[in-house]
Amino acid sequence: MDEIGVALVGAGRMGAFHGRSLARRIPGARLVAVADPAPGIAERLGADRAYTDPAEAFADPAVDAVVIAAPARFHADLVVAAARAGKAVFCEKPMALSLPDADRAIDAARAAGVLLQVGFNRRFAPDWQAGRALLDDGRLGTPRVLRSVTRDPGGFDPSRVPPDTIFKETLIHDFDALRFLNPGAEAVEVYATADALVEPEWRERGLLDTAVVVVRFDNGATGVAEACFEAAYGYDVRGEVFGSGGMATMGDGRRSGTVFSGAEGRIVETARSDQELLAGAYVAELAAFVDAVRDGTPAPVGGEDARAALAIALAAAQSVRAGRPVRIEEVGK
Repeated sequence: MDEIGVALVGAGRMGAFHGRSLARRIPGARLVAVADPAPGIAERLGADRAYTDPAEAFADPAVDAVVIAAPARFHADLVVAAARAGKAVFCEKPMALSLPDADRAIDAARAAGVLLQVGFNRRFAPDWQAGRALLDDGRLGTPRVLRSVTRDPGGFDPSRVPPDTIFKETLIHDFDALRFLNPGAEAVEVYATADALVEPEWRERGLLDTAVVVVRFDNGATGVAEACFEAAYGYDVRGEVFGSGGMATMGDGRRSGTVFSGAEGRIVETARSDQELLAGAYVAELAAFVDAVRDGTPAPVGGEDARAALAIALAAAQSVRAGRPVRIEEVGK
């Protein structure tokens, strides 16, 4: 297959970025269709066809693969429908919001024999790849303590944030990052604490905007993931692995390597959005998806990875409610 025809499902903030990447930045991919209820998006992105119903895009013979960037609550059903139509699937995280739905998505892709990749972009960011390489070649030794941080720039509407979003849609990245940086290990127990510190008046309505999660792995390593929906200085994503052979740190939030020294001291400009800080990773994950579809190779991050990260997220949410550690087996295998 010389060129992969791709349909984009959902063209909101993240979907539009993926659409521009497919149209302009990824060799071997062609954005042939966009499925979104808003008018005019397909034309702006340079797609050949516009649909309002994703099923029409799945039935389009020019579509070889789909990129799902619709709201999270629709992901599992869209993965199942696309797979049953014989299309390779790239799905933004989270792939599902429950383990039964995750299993439905995985089973549908497996039954149809199609590729399923999930959008855990940190695996494709240079810092994280370099950290993983230090683990793979043995220089970091055996992981002992891992850390992953996500701090969003704020400005969110609390009325539009469902309960447990901080675990299922924000920290889900960190849970996958901890697994990526502890290769071969699986989580066995989770303890989490969370509160509404950015929007305290929404606490009683179920919104949690600040959380710290401790994850114990079956190889003895401990991971710590933290998230907050508001950082005054911008968008902040970092990681750390402390192993028997040394330590690796990933990410520092800088917009560039420039440091300005002036009358007010030394100033470093920081990134203000995920698409600014991780632009290259977003493009790289779609490029890897297109290459895997074209070459018939496995997805670099698949449905099983999404399910494992979701299990940690569900255990973290249950831990907050119960006020105790929760074993992964309690949320369902």
